[in-house]
Amino acid sequence: MRSTIFAGLAALAASVTAIPTISAKGSKLFTSDGHQFFIKGIAYQLSPDDPLIDSTQCKLDASLMSIIGANAIRVYHVDPTGDHRGCMSTFADAGIHLFVDLDTVGTYILSDTPEWTRNQYSAYTKVVDEFQQYNNTAGFFVGNEILTNANSSIAAPYVKAAARDVKAYRDSKGYRKIPVGYSAADIPSLRPNLQNYLACGTNVSEALDFFSLNAYEWCGDSSYDLSGYSELNQNASNYNIPIFFSETGCNKPEPRTFADQAAILGDRMNPYWSGAIIYEWLAEANNYGLVSYGTPISATVSDQEKSYIRSGTPTPISPDFSNLSKQWKTLTPTGVSESAYSPALTPPSCPAYTSDVWEVNGAVALPTLGQTYDAGVRSSITAGTAAASASGKASGTAASASPSASHTGSASGGNEIAGMSAGLVVVMLGFVWWL
Repeated sequence: MRSTIFAGLAALAASVTAIPTISAKGSKLFTSDGHQFFIKGIAYQLSPDDPLIDSTQCKLDASLMSIIGANAIRVYHVDPTGDHRGCMSTFADAGIHLFVDLDTVGTYILSDTPEWTRNQYSAYTKVVDEFQQYNNTAGFFVGNEILTNANSSIAAPYVKAAARDVKAYRDSKGYRKIPVGYSAADIPSLRPNLQNYLACGTNVSEALDFFSLNAYEWCGDSSYDLSGYSELNQNASNYNIPIFFSETGCNKPEPRTFADQAAILGDRMNPYWSGAIIYEWLAEANNYGLVSYGTPISATVSDQEKSYIRSGTPTPISPDFSNLSKQWKTLTPTGVSESAYSPALTPPSCPAYTSDVWEVNGAVALPTLGQTYDAGVRSSITAGTAAASASGKASGTAASASPSASHTGSASGGNEIAGMSAGLVVVMLGFVWWL
């Protein structure tokens, strides 16, 4: 019995370590075997609970994700005390990496009264401790859509401070340099300054390792120019750290065609962008899902989210699932090899204070851990310690928060799945035929 247990644990470890790791170099992401990495990802949060502890469900979902062509998932909330070995091994076997948010309900940085406390630091680093052991952990987010207007730009130094301290913790523990970044709301008036601020400065320990954007600008029968992607691309063309879409996939009008993937992963944008994460895996009331686990229990439930089944054999939603699969199958950017790439881009200037647009003046000193936010701190941020002109051009029309801005999910499904092996066979055979 003991030898069987040890053999099983060894197999789990081997499968997780077999997948190449991801690192940031200059403005690009690379695998540990030297290839540039382009994200074909899916947001994966089945409920407010941790979706990476149900190994049975992970097997069912990962098998279908590999068919659609995904190589990454994003998970918004995890429990660092949970056992993630089964799910992380399953996703590694399927060639799927993880981008995981460090914050959760109760620990995220507030936009109007920002703070960076020891409790937040402890919660974030516990997630780092848990997921750094898996080779398919590709990145950590220190926040999601914290800044949504000019007044909330006062929180930007706190986002940067969180990234600074998480990076320092990672390095002090001797962990792999898993990239640490931020997922921003697509607010045209705010975006260029925020994008530049999070990468600016001469102290690389205070800059983020990557910047990402939740953008829903490309809707329906749009184009590279009409959608605003042309200006997003212009603002990224001289950016010195990796940038990618941490959410995308506009669902109005239906059906979703995912035509923007051809732009993001195509020749015009892939020199500057590292891919995209589609929102989202499970169908909910917001109609963004790629799969369902069955017909909602009742359409008359007052809280509609509670009516959605959150576990079981995934069934593709037609034609969205097929449309995305067809897009990704035709898009195989190769980029540049790590050995042939020498970063030459320098950090952008830290944007200056601009009334009603950006309220952080230049390269202000970042908050220290546990520092109290008050009128004096706010004044020092707006007054600043350096004056630099703001750069970048606002683009697009997506001025509202994305679906994930208030994403907390619903009650987790309690259905137990029996006959996992049989279920997997049904998934594989059925959906290969369906495609």
